[in-house]
Amino acid sequence: MKSFEVDPYNGLNAKTEAQKLAFAPIVFHTARTLRDLNILSALDEAGNEGLEATDIAKTTGVSEYGVKVLLDMAICAHIVTWKAPRYRLANLGYFLLHDGMTRANMDFTADVCYAAMSHLTESIETGTPAGLKELGDWSTIYEGLSQLPEKAKESWFQFDHFYSDRSFPLLLKKVFAEPPKRLFDIGGNTGKWATQCCQYDSEVEVTIIDLPQQLAMAKEQAKRIGLEGRIKGHAFNALDASQPLPQGADVWWMSQFLDCFSPMEILSILRRVRAAMALDATVYILDLFWDAQKYDAAAYSLNATSLYFTCLANGNSRFYRCEEFVQIAEEAGFDVVERTDDIGLGHTLLTLKARV
Repeated sequence: MKSFEVDPYNGLNAKTEAQKLAFAPIVFHTARTLRDLNILSALDEAGNEGLEATDIAKTTGVSEYGVKVLLDMAICAHIVTWKAPRYRLANLGYFLLHDGMTRANMDFTADVCYAAMSHLTESIETGTPAGLKELGDWSTIYEGLSQLPEKAKESWFQFDHFYSDRSFPLLLKKVFAEPPKRLFDIGGNTGKWATQCCQYDSEVEVTIIDLPQQLAMAKEQAKRIGLEGRIKGHAFNALDASQPLPQGADVWWMSQFLDCFSPMEILSILRRVRAAMALDATVYILDLFWDAQKYDAAAYSLNATSLYFTCLANGNSRFYRCEEFVQIAEEAGFDVVERTDDIGLGHTLLTLKARV
């Protein structure tokens, strides 16, 4: 990841970039409309020969006016190229069409975040997820995940699972090197990790610790695949500092969970884990840290997603710098005995042991 100490723009370039930002919402919707109306697909199939606007209109059923007004914006955004009278798909357009990460990020932005972001100023001023009212009447988005509008729910889970699913298979071998009998999955959501653990090891019992709404979805999933006897649930509201955690796990697992809380809330949760765990148990935290990313685009994406936490999730959480996170863990009574970066699509695994 490049250094952020130097301003990359001279005055003229900065003014150009400022115009791009000013019209960024329009360009975003242009790109998504080109994808969803199959205009990018038509150009992709045409290859280097490209297509004229009349041909694109016939292929897609979009009016010639619609084709031209969208693609002329796309020329300036470098989504397509133009050599009269034909449009051709550019590299940027190719990735908008074919790249799974780009699709997950774009749909999440459009279906979950877009309307809510108009309330960002209010969220910053009040420390509350002011944009959440665009989706429903809850104090945090986690309370309403099972009740989100269908398209928003689909895009939320696709976004969440796109990143975590690519890390989970790489971590099973490590977590089960010394097979735990009981594993506690705090913030287990729909049970993706719990399911993979039970399928990897036929003896392990997993307890998902989460809000009742999430447990209901996880239990339904476990029953559907015949694992209801080995995947348990324990209702827990992490924001209620008076609620203790259960005891008896060999491994405590938290994946993309603690970034959903403020630093003081993270400290409270980790202190409760420390109080409940056996001294020889292991705590694994799998998370995304924006300063631990290999590529600039990853850091950019994570800091953008932090503003989703601000405006929609709970108003006070984010993706942290790794060292800031480690300091909280140490204050809670843990030693970080191992740190592994670049797992999957940029995850970091922190292995914690209780400080005696």
